[in-house]
Amino acid sequence: MTKNGGWKAVVRDWLRYTAASLVLLALLKVFLVEAFTIPTSSMERTLLPGDFVLVNKLLYGAEIPGTSLRLPALREPQRGEVVVFHPPHDPRAAYVKRVVGVPGDTLQMRRKILWVNGKPWREPYVVHTDFAEDPTHPAMRWQLDHLAQPASQVVSRAASRRYRPSRDNWGPLVVPAGKYFVLGDNRDNSEDSRYWGFVDRQAIVGHPWVVYLSLSPDPTEGPPWLERIRWDRTGERVR
Repeated sequence: MTKNGGWKAVVRDWLRYTAASLVLLALLKVFLVEAFTIPTSSMERTLLPGDFVLVNKLLYGAEIPGTSLRLPALREPQRGEVVVFHPPHDPRAAYVKRVVGVPGDTLQMRRKILWVNGKPWREPYVVHTDFAEDPTHPAMRWQLDHLAQPASQVVSRAASRRYRPSRDNWGPLVVPAGKYFVLGDNRDNSEDSRYWGFVDRQAIVGHPWVVYLSLSPDPTEGPPWLERIRWDRTGERVR
């Protein structure tokens, strides 16, 4: 009787500890930190395809599941920070880009150089790989509604016809309240705010904190997965 009772107590305690651990892990994932994988090259060299990163969700205020509420943010996203967010054209997806414009900023790009509030912005993390022709892109016409204009003046039809935004030349745009402008570090190979617009503050999930694992692309025939680990990137902080 004692042995049977002791066995049941052990199982009961094991189930209790397991359930508590699962609940704790779920809470950590929802409110504190979550793992993401980098699928594309749009953030090279900061982040590479095959990087696995831990994202700090507490920093900007984690969303409470099933509601539109968020925990209080420790601070707001800042210019120059890398963020994970849900893009406006695909809210179910998770993108990783760098914030280059915060509410109230005036942004423009001239010959690949980003200007913020009338001054060229230093971007040591940016990579340029394509110096070919830079044609007008039709998806960028959304920018017309946000062109910087003198007070009480709207964009005229003539100005609208003259505006020909392209990957390397656009703006000046004014970032609205509650919105952010993001770009990929691999500037010539990134689908970002230039094409689909501003990111809503509520759509920002968190800040990638550290690369906890990095795997080189899986070859058709090649070494076992252990040999694909980029050991030099493991534990690298995301800046």
